[in-house]
Amino acid sequence: MSEDSPAARRPSSGVLRRMTARGREEEHRTATPLELFFDLCFVVAVAQAGRQLVHSLAEGHPGHGIPGYLMTFFAVWWAWVNFTWFSSAYDTDDVLYRVVTLVQIAGVLILAAGVPRAFNDSNFSLVWFGYLVMRLALVSQWLRAARASRGDERRTALRYAAGVCLCQIGWLGLLLLPDPAKPWVFLVMALVEMSVPALAELSRPTAWHPRHIAERYGLFTIIVLGETVAAATVAVQTAGDEHEALGVLLPIAAGGLLIIFAAYWIYFAVPIHLHLASNRQAFLWGYGHYLVFGSAAAIGAGIEVAVEEATGKAHISAFAASACVTVPAALFMFSVWLIHSRFHKRGLAQQSVLPCAAVAVLACTFAGSAAVLLAGLVAAATVAVGVTLATRRQEGPDEPAEGT
Repeated sequence: MSEDSPAARRPSSGVLRRMTARGREEEHRTATPLELFFDLCFVVAVAQAGRQLVHSLAEGHPGHGIPGYLMTFFAVWWAWVNFTWFSSAYDTDDVLYRVVTLVQIAGVLILAAGVPRAFNDSNFSLVWFGYLVMRLALVSQWLRAARASRGDERRTALRYAAGVCLCQIGWLGLLLLPDPAKPWVFLVMALVEMSVPALAELSRPTAWHPRHIAERYGLFTIIVLGETVAAATVAVQTAGDEHEALGVLLPIAAGGLLIIFAAYWIYFAVPIHLHLASNRQAFLWGYGHYLVFGSAAAIGAGIEVAVEEATGKAHISAFAASACVTVPAALFMFSVWLIHSRFHKRGLAQQSVLPCAAVAVLACTFAGSAAVLLAGLVAAATVAVGVTLATRRQEGPDEPAEGT
């Protein structure tokens, strides 16, 4: 590492240090234990949203469950995004930074506690308060960064601080307006939230690190898939203990496991950090992960619903229960291809693998009780085809092999 690099100049520890930008050229930038702890706490909120989705779908209320899930998951995802991109640019890892991050984690746990109430009763008071705790901590970080900078960099930090404050005020609409207006308030405020980074960084982009950002998103993908495995395992275990219907449950468990394994393989088949060369590319990629993360978490919820239907607990048809698995699995495949893997594909055959696989997984919905197992086999075949095409292609010395 060069002695003049930002990482070399940064002391390894301290109570309080100047919050200067880390720099995109910094070598060996990896996720910190504090960031991993932050992600792990977010799993609590993801699990809460998934449980509420399972209950709504199993009771035959998709009109309530799906919009509720989309709203609550956005709240969880966007809070994670705010912290992740800031920490990539300004993580000082001093005592004050760590304490403020722990305050944000407390806000996450408050948000998670409010998810059931928001989902079922459209009562967003606890979610809003959790966001308030996180936002006050985040604004203090941006103001600290502004204090340590000058010129365009200072204006960028101040715009972030102002934008976050204004958005938090805007979310009061979820508390003050009647229930029929709340979905529209959410839609408008979600668009406003996502416009803040683009407006704040007009004059000067923040110094987020491409490899670090790619790693952070990858780690959160693993955590979400892990939560999916845990949810599906608990569902199968509970149903098996009560009904001893292993002959019915094992195909669902096997198919679900194949889908999750394939999802992991598909996502990590390509090194995406080389694509993140500008704000425009990075923001589109980062925002698109709302679909990636949301669909990955929904796969686990869908498997739980399929288990409940197979054991007679759910009040929906086998077709609807199958769709609870195949639709998010297909959406995951297509969204990963759209924002992530297509930039590394060469030729029509490689570009077609994931879109065609998504259609094939959707078609499995019509297979009745065998739908989940069949979808899992399609997902496994998708990985096999991707690996085969990758090995047949002549690669340059610097071009990595791609699995799907």
